[in-house]
Amino acid sequence: MSDATARPAGEQGPSPWTTYRRLIGYARPYWPLLALAGLGMVVESAAAGAFTAMMKPVVNETFIARDPKLAATLPLVIVGLFLLRGVATLSTDYGMARAGRSIVRDLRRAMLAKYLRLPCTAFDQVPVPHLVSRLNYDTEQVAQASTEAIKVIVTDTLLCISLLAVMIWNSAMVTLGALVMAPLIAAIMRTVSSRYRRLNRGVQDGVAEMAQSAEQTLAGHQEVRIYGARTAQIAHYEKLANRNLRLNVKIELTRGVSSSLVQMSGAVALALILFMAGHEALAGRMNAGQFVSLMLAMMALIPSLRRITNVQSAIQRGIAASQHIFGLLDQPEERDDGKLPLPRARGELVFEKVTLRYHGQNGAALDAISFTARPGTVTAIVGRSGSGKTSLVRLIPRFYEPAAGAITLDGVSLADYPLADLRKQIALVGQRVMLFDDSVAANIAYGDQSDAEPAAIRAAADAANASEFIDKLPQGVDSRIGENGGLLSGGQRQRLAIARAILKDAPILILDEATAALDNESERLVQDALDHLIPDRTTLVIAHRLSTIEHADQVLVLDEGRLVEQGTHAQLLAQGGLYAHLHRMQFRETPAT
Repeated sequence: MSDATARPAGEQGPSPWTTYRRLIGYARPYWPLLALAGLGMVVESAAAGAFTAMMKPVVNETFIARDPKLAATLPLVIVGLFLLRGVATLSTDYGMARAGRSIVRDLRRAMLAKYLRLPCTAFDQVPVPHLVSRLNYDTEQVAQASTEAIKVIVTDTLLCISLLAVMIWNSAMVTLGALVMAPLIAAIMRTVSSRYRRLNRGVQDGVAEMAQSAEQTLAGHQEVRIYGARTAQIAHYEKLANRNLRLNVKIELTRGVSSSLVQMSGAVALALILFMAGHEALAGRMNAGQFVSLMLAMMALIPSLRRITNVQSAIQRGIAASQHIFGLLDQPEERDDGKLPLPRARGELVFEKVTLRYHGQNGAALDAISFTARPGTVTAIVGRSGSGKTSLVRLIPRFYEPAAGAITLDGVSLADYPLADLRKQIALVGQRVMLFDDSVAANIAYGDQSDAEPAAIRAAADAANASEFIDKLPQGVDSRIGENGGLLSGGQRQRLAIARAILKDAPILILDEATAALDNESERLVQDALDHLIPDRTTLVIAHRLSTIEHADQVLVLDEGRLVEQGTHAQLLAQGGLYAHLHRMQFRETPAT
């Protein structure tokens, strides 16, 4: 998968209106809140229009006719209008905020769920920080487009309609004269909208690149320091930040210029009103109250037009973000059309001439691999770095799909099983253990095992030789272990991963260099824990230290994606081939003379 936010050059994406209409579709479940907000907008706009309309009797009856009754009543009416308008504004703000944040929550949940349904190749091509930035930043832009922007557009549009109605009621002729500026204002808004959308797409891409750069720099801060790359990393980040600065300045300049043009257009319209109103007054067709009411409506109309123009930035930012989000949500998911239920497998795995090719690479990662791994046996996989060892075991849980050949489990193709059923049969312990910032117990009883009894968790920890350090933690199994187990040593993290696999009790066990990075004492404890885990399972071991696989039932030797040797440890040593060479290199042995 390519980056979900990118499109090939020249390819046209969905129109802004199509994208926005799809975004609004996420608001359907919250229509009562939106109805409340809509009612508030109507009342707020009507109250504002009523206030400007009231200026006519205020001037004519209070200051000119000097009616004492109206002089006492009109102030109370105005207070009532503003009280009503305040309640309407509160209803609008609450309804739009609650609906908008709910839409953002739904989109974030949908995006995270989509990430977890994408093929694993997606994560090979797009850095995780980039994906996280999309999850956080893009959805926040949608929040502004789906709440604040809509509120401004709808409220100010209704207000403009209300004020125009007041103006026409006072003098249709003067109002029509002022509207000659409307086409110019519409043209400004259309031009600004297109420019905003283009600039905002660049800003959002830039934010994702900045997040990726910062996360890589911080995650590798030790390498950055030791290799003297601090200046280079800061310079790279500054280059990205400067690009974003330029784009944001262009956005603000566009906002300022468009706002000034709209304001100038309003001033010209206001000048036309003054000229025509004077002409109408001289002809006896307009009194003082009508003039004040019309002028006040016009003065209130200009800020509304300016807000509508300025909010185009948020709207276009939201549309650009929505196009990114929907581009992701429309990506094809990993294939999961298997129908054959699999409560528990026996564990016989058969590879028949399996070939694997990664996207964008010319050669095959695996080339015509064939072997059988039977229940209760250990299959070790060895070879030089890059020979395809990890690629091979990734095919078993269908993280990747073979380009040719077949893989069967208990005589049935892996593709015929539902993914969830297939993956329940597999436990994985890798060199890079993934733990979560939670308690020890939650990390052992993870996922489908989250409802495990405390006694079962304790038994798994005992079998994994993990209890000896767990009991020394401040809260025992309830102690938090930090992000990715940062409060534990490497050996302790490995033993927690083994305890998790023991608790799962899956018939297939994959060990991906589980002891490669450990010291001798930690390796002994981990190896002893693995001895509790391996029996009665189909076990595949990617081995870095060949001493750990001497008792494997079979050893597969890979080289450049091909299976070049197969046999037991003793048989392969006797053959004197690649395995024997790797063994000599590791233990500094020399051939007997």
